[in-house]
Amino acid sequence: MADLETLLNRWQTAGILNAEAAARIRAFETKQDKPSGLRWQGMTALILGAILLACGVVLFVSAHWDQMGPAPRYLLVIAMVALFHLAGGYARASYRGLSTALHAVGTIATGAAIALVGQIFNIQEHWPAAILMWAIAALAGWILLRDEAQQILTLLLFPAWMVAEFSFYADGDIGEVTHIGRFLAVWAVFYLTAFLGSRRKAVQGVLFAVSAVALAVGTGMMLTGWRSWSAEQGSVSFGARFWLWAAIIVIPAGIAAFKGHKGLIPLAAVLAYAVALPWCSRTWVEAWDYGNGNTGSFTQTAPNLLAHALVAGFAVFLCWWGVRQASRALVNFGIVGFAIAVAWFYFSNIYDKVGRSLGLIGLGILFLAGGWALEKTRRRILAAMGQAEETAKEAK
Repeated sequence: MADLETLLNRWQTAGILNAEAAARIRAFETKQDKPSGLRWQGMTALILGAILLACGVVLFVSAHWDQMGPAPRYLLVIAMVALFHLAGGYARASYRGLSTALHAVGTIATGAAIALVGQIFNIQEHWPAAILMWAIAALAGWILLRDEAQQILTLLLFPAWMVAEFSFYADGDIGEVTHIGRFLAVWAVFYLTAFLGSRRKAVQGVLFAVSAVALAVGTGMMLTGWRSWSAEQGSVSFGARFWLWAAIIVIPAGIAAFKGHKGLIPLAAVLAYAVALPWCSRTWVEAWDYGNGNTGSFTQTAPNLLAHALVAGFAVFLCWWGVRQASRALVNFGIVGFAIAVAWFYFSNIYDKVGRSLGLIGLGILFLAGGWALEKTRRRILAAMGQAEETAKEAK
């Protein structure tokens, strides 16, 4: 409003507006004025406060847990969940940000409550079911509250439950790690691309950060290939693989299909990437002598040159898709991924073969020249994106 007053006074002095028109503009803008949202200081304080509060509750419960019987334990667990949600509901009308933080702590506490209640009453252990119940609680919170925090928890907990179920039934089998890596990679790209341009900035930001880490971890898990540690290890059962592939393909593709073919393109690319990458390896069998005539063997794998090319190529695809979707974050992530792929290739195939001194010299040249080239490319891409955005605005 202060800037508006300056402009109105300037226009009145220049004779562009009369007093009556300026008063009408001032009245209209006053009606449109709305209180601004939380600044980053307030948001940071709420996030840190929620984390510290949750940690304090956990420490308090753990310190007094052994001193209480089953009934006090159960009452404490239920009170812990109820207290946070009741406080969040009380603060919702006057302070929406505080209410969101308290409800988020309450939903997080629900996960701990589910595990503790199972322990109190000695319920038969199946820990993936506890994660499912926690995810359902978060989904109920999302439906009732429409909060971004509840949405984030829901979107993270349901994939965690799927991974937990598969890991439970494929525990120790050959290919378990590889299949989990495939799941992480596909769902990470699904979250990276599905929420681009979302108005819920907190959801987009948190899921983007988590998905970026999950994609890197999933790629590393797929590169382990089909290792085995003993001859007694079996392969993952057909039923476990069937349901995992259903979770990998059907759910993300069904949701992405609502966006048309644009939503399916990155999914098709990451599915091809996830299927091919574990097979881009060289495999050999190593024997081990345990002494006293006991011997054993295990299968070992290592990525080949095609694996390096595939990882770098997928990073280029992410960068290209970021340009198509006008997403600076995705472009930057693709550039970083390509840089990591090049550094990984250097350390895996060149550094040990040229000696320590030459290896360090080459590493310095790689960082200087490669960093300069990547930064120049990144700036050129972002500049082109900015010009395209300006052209689109002018066309409108």
